[in-house]
Amino acid sequence: MNRRPTWFTVVIAIALVWNVLGLLAVLADLRLSAADIAALPAQQQALYAARPLWSVAASLVAVVGGTLGCLALLLRKRASIFLLYASLLGVVLQDIGIFIVAGAGWIADPVPFVLQGLVLVISIGLIFLAHHAARRGWLM
Repeated sequence: MNRRPTWFTVVIAIALVWNVLGLLAVLADLRLSAADIAALPAQQQALYAARPLWSVAASLVAVVGGTLGCLALLLRKRASIFLLYASLLGVVLQDIGIFIVAGAGWIADPVPFVLQGLVLVISIGLIFLAHHAARRGWLM
C-alpha cells in the first residue's frame, strides 16, 4: 500500500470535523421542543412543519454517511466510497425535501442555498478524493 501525502490526511481530517459538526447540528435539530419551534420566526416554523419525515431521515443519512466515510478514509478503508455515496444521496434527498417539497426554494433568503450548495460541493469533492485515494492505492 502506498503512503498517503500529508495534505490528504489533513483535508480528510478537516472534512471529518465538518461532518461531525453537521451531525451535531442535525441531532440538535431533532431535539428541538415545541417551545423551541414556537420561538422561531413564522417563516421558519412553517418550513419546519412542512419538511417531510423522509427529508429529515435523509439528513441523518447524509451526516452519518459523511462522518463514517471520512473516518473510513482516515482508516484507509475502501468502504469509504460507498459511505460517501450514501452521504451524497442523503444530501440530494434532503435538498429535495427542503427546497422543493417544504418550499424553502421560495424564500428570498440566500443563506440556505449557499449553505446547502456548499454541503453538496463538499460531498461531491469527498467522493472524488475517495476515488483518487483508491486509484493511488491508499485504500484497502
